[in-house]
Amino acid sequence: MNSSLNPKISLPELPFEDWANTRLTVHLILQIIGKTRLKLTPRKNHWWYITIYITSRGFGTGGIPIVNGMESLEIEFNIPEKAVSFDCSSGQQFHISLKDSPSIAQFYSDFRTILKELDLHPEFVEKPFDLNIETPFAELTTYHHYDWDFINRFWQVMRWNQSVFQEFSGRFYGKTCPVHIYWHHMDLTVTRFSGKKLPAMDASARLLEKDTYSHEQISFGFWVGDDMVREPMYYSYTYPSPDKLDQEPLLPVDAQWVDSNGSPMALLSYDSVRRSEDPREAVLAFLESAYQSGAKLANWPVEDLTVPKFEDL
Repeated sequence: MNSSLNPKISLPELPFEDWANTRLTVHLILQIIGKTRLKLTPRKNHWWYITIYITSRGFGTGGIPIVNGMESLEIEFNIPEKAVSFDCSSGQQFHISLKDSPSIAQFYSDFRTILKELDLHPEFVEKPFDLNIETPFAELTTYHHYDWDFINRFWQVMRWNQSVFQEFSGRFYGKTCPVHIYWHHMDLTVTRFSGKKLPAMDASARLLEKDTYSHEQISFGFWVGDDMVREPMYYSYTYPSPDKLDQEPLLPVDAQWVDSNGSPMALLSYDSVRRSEDPREAVLAFLESAYQSGAKLANWPVEDLTVPKFEDL
């Protein structure tokens, strides 16, 4: 994509506090959809098979093989329709309307009923993951908030970020994950790998981390904030983190290194990007500078991994 085609864009505000309950309601719905995909989809390295994709209608699973692969199912948070839809290759369709603001408990009951109709019985831990909520989905009546203005803003921001991340991803020849959403933190990510396998983690490490960090990588992402960082942010980190990474320069000037559990993480505020003269170039500059910093200090073969322009082939 040529980033000069439309530099003058207007990105929406996404204040962390203003849609807190709606954000968590959406997050919980995506976790339910994501956990279902996890149990029904064949495994792929680094948990790539459990993620959520941004679609032209909202957020979806992509095709999930069912009936021994003879049919396919897609589950989608359909924002224009204000519903969660189930579309089968067989022609079967089901919808859970969100127009009357169902609680997570009611949504989950309806969700499970549809899965049974499809003769699907995925077994997973039926409560939120990494959200400090111990109440099971089936009993979670606290969250039933659907501010559709903010949901549409969130979707718009994620669509736009996806296009920027895809442009950045296209510059790299090496192993790269799809641009997708990990539903545990609801962050949009793209990760580059050097190809180097790392020593096994300690046996006490969570399975999540063991498979995520099996190989040397530099990860990039965007998330809408959390209790520790209470605003939308772009981020990047190198794993393992090389010495003196936080002394490397970052772009644009508002980007900074911060400590994240003892390792440097590069951060750039979404509001800074939103107010910049060319938001796309601001994000691309951030991603590229964070990559160059980590790749240089980790001794990646940067030149060999760089995709040349067509005229240079």
